[in-house]
Amino acid sequence: MMTRLAAAAAGVLLLFAAPAAAPAHSRGGCSDRLLFCEDFERMPLGGAASLKWGIDTKHGTLTVERHRGDRVLHVHTEGNGRAFLKVDDFAAPGNSFFGRLRLRVAAFPTAPDWAHYTLVEATGQGPEIVRPLGGQYVPTLDRALWGVGADGGPTGDWTNWRESAPSVAGRWQCVEWRADAADNRIDIWIDGRPQPDLTVTTKDHGGNPVDFVFPRFDTVKIGWQLYQGDPTPPAYDILMDDIALSTTRVGC
Repeated sequence: MMTRLAAAAAGVLLLFAAPAAAPAHSRGGCSDRLLFCEDFERMPLGGAASLKWGIDTKHGTLTVERHRGDRVLHVHTEGNGRAFLKVDDFAAPGNSFFGRLRLRVAAFPTAPDWAHYTLVEATGQGPEIVRPLGGQYVPTLDRALWGVGADGGPTGDWTNWRESAPSVAGRWQCVEWRADAADNRIDIWIDGRPQPDLTVTTKDHGGNPVDFVFPRFDTVKIGWQLYQGDPTPPAYDILMDDIALSTTRVGC
């Protein structure tokens, strides 16, 4: 998990861009045009379960709760646990799709060094595990930063974090991503603003010097996982809402 450590140690710092003000939290609504959508409004309060999606948890829970008049998904994990809503049997035309997620993370890790977390993961037929939304605590900057990443394939285990994209805790944010199979490209928007520094492609990514190639996607997981033991803080709480997967950009 030492991505870009050499550059940071050498003092090569990218310009810091203050995050845009978070949009007011509101319902996104679902429609038939989307590949998948969940706004939790029709779900009962309590332990989350649905015929539309599955659950992947270890030392973690998913709960539907009320928050400011809406129903949201409360993701809770202990230590380096995981708790994901899992969209199985997912099929995107041309193996390309857009995603949208509203989220509020109570706190990001501040230890151990290079603590690595994932909030969105896409897998399928092929070795690469694609992580359109994740990040790392970067000790040389004393800051948690968003980054696109991957694992399990020829490119290795990497997170392409950028100082221009801080992981902001304690407020609602809207994150969008696009997975474009034409160039194995991941693009990110935060609160409606493009984050070109986070873009990765076939040739331009944070891993081994080989091509980054998508699997044939069939599963998308949305939630939280931390990979290192004995983290600080010792538990993590994330609120999520208005999850959408689509053939076109959904918007915030």
